[in-house]
Amino acid sequence: MKSEEGRLHLRAYLPADPIWLRQVHGVDVVNAAPGSAGTPADGSFTKQKNIVCAVMAADCMPVLLAHDEGEVVAIAHAGWRGLAAGVIEATIAAMGVPAGRILAWLGPAIGPAAYEVGEEVRAAFLDSDEGAAAAFAPTRAGHWRLDLYAVAKQRLASRGATRVFGGGLCTCSDAERFFSYRRDGASERMAAAIWLA
Repeated sequence: MKSEEGRLHLRAYLPADPIWLRQVHGVDVVNAAPGSAGTPADGSFTKQKNIVCAVMAADCMPVLLAHDEGEVVAIAHAGWRGLAAGVIEATIAAMGVPAGRILAWLGPAIGPAAYEVGEEVRAAFLDSDEGAAAAFAPTRAGHWRLDLYAVAKQRLASRGATRVFGGGLCTCSDAERFFSYRRDGASERMAAAIWLA
């Protein structure tokens, strides 16, 4: 299915057009509103009903966040660059509620058995947080398997968000259900969306 066809198909299940971001693997988070579509950012949030926060991914991790009494929802696009730079922390901060009141869901992403990275990626995490070392397993000289889910859980917990769900699906190893850039080198993406009903 082509990208436009996919977006039209998805739209049939949503209360409004999604606020699509121009994802840049950074930490900027925007207040989702009709005029914010196309903003260079990797996270969005809303306190308004029927505003659809959305991200696209094909190995990066979508992180969906919701206040436990429905005051605000948010979404983050967490590839390794954004995750290392603090996109989850920035999204929690933008929500403006105590992190202990947030529920988090980690969407499908490349799993640790399939995700080998170089020393520069490991250094990007460890430079700001030595605790991230637990998410890396050595493979061969200068290379590591990275568990994005473990890093996300650690980052969420460090802010006080401990009610975390999801985090067990690998986009790269499950070709029946997921697109994977690393596996296929193709441009297809999956969408993740969240809104207040």
